[in-house]
Amino acid sequence: MEMMDIDAIMAQMRPRLDTHGLNTKAIRAHLGDCPWRVYLFGEVDSTNTMLKKLCREGTPAGTVLVADRQTGGRGRLGRSFQSPGGVGVYLSALLRPDCTPQELMHLTCATAVAMCDAVENAFGFRPGIKWTNDLVVSKRKLGGILTELVLDPKTCRVEGAVIGIGINCNQLEADFDESIRPIATSARMVMGREADRNRLIAEMVKSLEAMDQTLLSFPSPMLGQYRKDCITLGQHVSILRGDEVRHADAIDIDAEGGLTVRYENGEIGTVTSGEVSIRGLYGYI
Repeated sequence: MEMMDIDAIMAQMRPRLDTHGLNTKAIRAHLGDCPWRVYLFGEVDSTNTMLKKLCREGTPAGTVLVADRQTGGRGRLGRSFQSPGGVGVYLSALLRPDCTPQELMHLTCATAVAMCDAVENAFGFRPGIKWTNDLVVSKRKLGGILTELVLDPKTCRVEGAVIGIGINCNQLEADFDESIRPIATSARMVMGREADRNRLIAEMVKSLEAMDQTLLSFPSPMLGQYRKDCITLGQHVSILRGDEVRHADAIDIDAEGGLTVRYENGEIGTVTSGEVSIRGLYGYI
């Protein structure tokens, strides 16, 4: 596939809006020798939507889009993701692994571990992971992950993997909408001081670049760390698929990132989709 002139494309797409202190030079200063390219936007609809389009146009691997705010941020299962300006990091990165979709079943788990590393490196505390894609601290959501694949229509192999991450950085409790206020947190609320978003972006990019190097060749250490970080394991959970609700105990993470559970009737199963709720988290009693 012929690669497009990414800088020319970005120059045309970049809106001239305030980025509230986000700065490409400051980000680059923290990146060291990481070769990935970071493009900063004031406001976009969705960084994932933009990057999927650019992926199909030939944009190279290692391209990262960051927005100060999104007007159409998305989460799993078609939900919206609140993305106000000045307080969060909304980032999408493009990978181009040569593989089938089945070989990337663990991508969201790998990304979650990489983001725990990034938060720990930037701010000094390590979030937990609610299976499969939420970063949590003290039973409140710090951030979320949305991974999306672009497939070659002829071969059905992966043409690109777009990884989207949103992390709450400088919100105070009153800044969250009332609907999510009891279940949301931010790095500032955890640390008691302002969070450096430029530093976090750089750590996120470095962690993703390191993850990409072993994503297909050596996933076992990542899965081991995911099990340590995953707060879902050992918990009694409710599994929602459509109108069906089943209760179970979460007992393990399998090699593809699926959640192994023991249902109330003793049956062992693996959850790879649907919503998994933990008693006592996000308002589930």
